[in-house]
Amino acid sequence: MNDTIEKVQAPIQISSTAMRELHKILREQNIPDTHGLRVGVKGGGCSGFSYILGFDSNKDNDSVFQLDGMRLFIQKAHALYLLGMEIDYVDGLNNRGFTFNNPNAKETCGCGTSFNA
Repeated sequence: MNDTIEKVQAPIQISSTAMRELHKILREQNIPDTHGLRVGVKGGGCSGFSYILGFDSNKDNDSVFQLDGMRLFIQKAHALYLLGMEIDYVDGLNNRGFTFNNPNAKETCGCGTSFNA
């Protein structure tokens, strides 16, 4: 397990709205203090890749960042696909949830959670 927090800026940004929602989920779900926010990608989805967003423990191949009081875990191999991405949270009548604005995505699906790099 890699406990060293990277001294460089995290490769992603999280909007203040999304960060408030994430802190709310941490409190409501009683997520253990040993967990942090995991952001990544996995193969699949209608455009080739889909995003991973959830709370998890630190793994050996993670880079660890500190972002607005929250530990952020990103597998080193995933950083290339996430560099410059912003995570936001929308709470509207027709749409509610986390959104991903990824400058590396060449194509995205209609739902916004799948992309092709």
